[in-house]
Amino acid sequence: MLRPMKNLGLAVLLLLCGFTHSAAARDELVTSARTPGGETIPYVLTTKAGTPAYAVILMPGGSGVMNPRMVDGKLVFGFGGNFLIRSRELFADGRFVAASTDATSTPARILAIAQDLERRFGKVAVYVIGTSRSTEATMLLAAPLDGQVAGFVHTSSMNGIAGFDPRKFRSRHLVVYHRMDACRATKPSAGAASRSSYGTETIEMEGGTSTGDDCEAYSYHGYKGIEAPTVDKIKAWILSGVGAGR
Repeated sequence: MLRPMKNLGLAVLLLLCGFTHSAAARDELVTSARTPGGETIPYVLTTKAGTPAYAVILMPGGSGVMNPRMVDGKLVFGFGGNFLIRSRELFADGRFVAASTDATSTPARILAIAQDLERRFGKVAVYVIGTSRSTEATMLLAAPLDGQVAGFVHTSSMNGIAGFDPRKFRSRHLVVYHRMDACRATKPSAGAASRSSYGTETIEMEGGTSTGDDCEAYSYHGYKGIEAPTVDKIKAWILSGVGAGR
């Protein structure tokens, strides 16, 4: 009797391994997004099996130039270590798809991706997410894209977020910061100031680890070690606003 039970256990293990493999996230280069002027906006689409109702457009900080492309049959891009870009598979869970792209403050480039996603998946609620320097872009996009996307998430925001008042906008806004972020350009107090001054919804994270430059991706500034709970809280906030925006 022991042998059949052992074989059954092996079969279950193989089944679970197969399921895990089939549920893995998939990256692909997309080049079908185009602005009204004909400019192609490439992005990395990350998906898992499911029926998406939400999409996040992720923009890295720093120079913000991912330049996604195929080289010798392989997908390559910059800023793979950036908090948002390295967390793209955490965002993509079947209900959500993730589109990673160059940081931009040009509304037409974001709309090109949003419209391309809707052609692929039907009506989805689109949220634009920036981190560090790309929050300058999310703040600049807030007015021209208001009501055309469901919302914006500003993570490890530049200090200018302290004076950013989202109350006049229809699209939703969330500010996320790490309480121990030591980067001088993205002080946690700036995010807290937006909440106290304007009632902006905020998420304060803590924990994780910090190595290297205070303003780089593997410090508290980049939510090192707490990527999953940070993404989970962002997605929970998105899900709490069903019906908002587009």
